[in-house]
Amino acid sequence: MAHWLQLMAESLPSLLWAGLIFTIPLTLLSFVFGLALGLATAIARLFGPMPLSAVARFYVWVIRGTPLLVQLFVIFYGLPSLGILLDAFPAALIGFTLNIGAYSSEIIRAVISSVPKGQWEAAYSIGMSWRQAMSRTILPQAARVAVPPLSNTFISLVKDTSLAAAITVPELFQAAQRIVATTYEPLILYIEAALVYLVLSSVLSQLQVRLERRFARYGGMLEANA
Repeated sequence: MAHWLQLMAESLPSLLWAGLIFTIPLTLLSFVFGLALGLATAIARLFGPMPLSAVARFYVWVIRGTPLLVQLFVIFYGLPSLGILLDAFPAALIGFTLNIGAYSSEIIRAVISSVPKGQWEAAYSIGMSWRQAMSRTILPQAARVAVPPLSNTFISLVKDTSLAAAITVPELFQAAQRIVATTYEPLILYIEAALVYLVLSSVLSQLQVRLERRFARYGGMLEANA
């Protein structure tokens, strides 16, 4: 067996284990928490009082205007100077959650705004409260439109978790770096890590296509019934 192929075969279990234990949980938790934060931020910007809306706008402005790597460094390396000590994984989780929250809030805000005003009026006309109209009428329609951009955000997050290696999270990319430090074969190991990310992204892309088709059929049924 060729040396490079043997090296890739021997290192693959370590990379996959790091991805299973750290990369995938970090991605899922960050996306779920970030999506909840993004929804709250979008609602605050659209319907909240002026002070709350201003805070939400400031948060989105800061996060979207600064690099994700810098945000991770501020949380993990900067906060200890204020007496706030965080382990690597929680620090990465907070950083990715804040980042996803800001970007997803813009997506959610746009899709909520795209729902016709008549949908609000129809909901109010049958006696729904604002909360009922939002949860039963507006959000289901907005969710169908939000699937493609939010899916792209999720796939990008899978790749962005590699930045967590910079704050010592032992995820997939740092596992590759550790093997490189002992084998001195950076080209082979980094290509292998890239291929693992590529496979993950490809699988998620196929799931995204199926999800979009399902929501498209659901939307068509709604339009037909209307």
